[in-house]
Amino acid sequence: MGRTPMDWSPLRDLIRSDLAPLVDAIDQDGLYPEAALRRFGDASLFARHVTGDPGDGLWDAIAGMAAVGESCLSTAFAVWCQDACGWYLANSANTGLRDALLPEVASGRQLGGTGLSNPMKAYAGIEPVRLTGERVSGGYVVTGALPWVSNLGDGHVFGAVFAVPGRAGNVMALLRCGQEGVSIAQRSHFCALEGTRTVAVMVKRAFVADEHVLADPAEPFLATITPGFILLQAGMALGLIRGAVAAMRESDAGQAAINAYLPERPELFEEALAGLEATIAALAATPHRNTPDHMRTLLEARLAAAEWSLRAANAVMLHAGARGYLRNATAQRRLREAYFVAIVTPSIKHLRKELSEIDQGRGSMRLWKAVAAS
Repeated sequence: MGRTPMDWSPLRDLIRSDLAPLVDAIDQDGLYPEAALRRFGDASLFARHVTGDPGDGLWDAIAGMAAVGESCLSTAFAVWCQDACGWYLANSANTGLRDALLPEVASGRQLGGTGLSNPMKAYAGIEPVRLTGERVSGGYVVTGALPWVSNLGDGHVFGAVFAVPGRAGNVMALLRCGQEGVSIAQRSHFCALEGTRTVAVMVKRAFVADEHVLADPAEPFLATITPGFILLQAGMALGLIRGAVAAMRESDAGQAAINAYLPERPELFEEALAGLEATIAALAATPHRNTPDHMRTLLEARLAAAEWSLRAANAVMLHAGARGYLRNATAQRRLREAYFVAIVTPSIKHLRKELSEIDQGRGSMRLWKAVAAS
């Protein structure tokens, strides 16, 4: 790409020392790896795509996330949440909010989530916007609930999109867990990704000051950040596939003779991984480009990453055999993690819907129509 890639050796050292010993507790007990995340911030993991030229830094952020995902997808997902929160701030025209919070998020001192699952589905016509705001002096009063938002805790921040009755465009702002009117509760437990601090968010007449608004109207801003938002998710898939290849080779250490009869072997996934990395690195060089043709290529790459994740995790299970059923086995964990890559917004079915709409000339996520109307 004509530039020197980030040396993530210090990050990999931290993964070995601070994350690897916790993977079973994260997966089985729902441990949230907060201390490790903050240490990753010290290693500049959350800063590469939000400082300097994003066309240079976005691939570095994806590659760093992938390094985490080789060991633990739960933690890689939390990294993505943090990266996405920084991406919002870095692209906001609200310079006061950006200058105050972006250094904190980029360093890991301030942790945060995304909150965009609902609006992304809403712009795709899958579900309604779940938050509603009323304009008042100096800001908005917001009410509603989001069933699942990840990487949250007391004092953490997250992006939120809310509708304003009587207006064509929505508003996007940054809310803080624990501010008056914003509460969180863990109401669900999951078979995978339990350590991501995924909670329900209840918003009851919370005042959102203009100073905390990321974009008003939200639609042009969302059209700008969506390509990078989706591309960053590729770090989870790339890490999972690379970790799956390592697990297959580990199984081969004792079962190479019989594993040789399996139709999908590590070399297949290494070749696919190299192709995915080249495509995603090229797309990351223009992280704000959102023409229909470009978005088609980007969504196809994200879809391919999810599908190769499923294939790689399935192959890991077949390579491991009966050992893969052990409670702490890497194989069954990778399989559960891969399904998350396939269903996290935008899910495989969502991606296929978007690609169909692009092919029919209706644009992507209906967002561009909303931009024209705002």
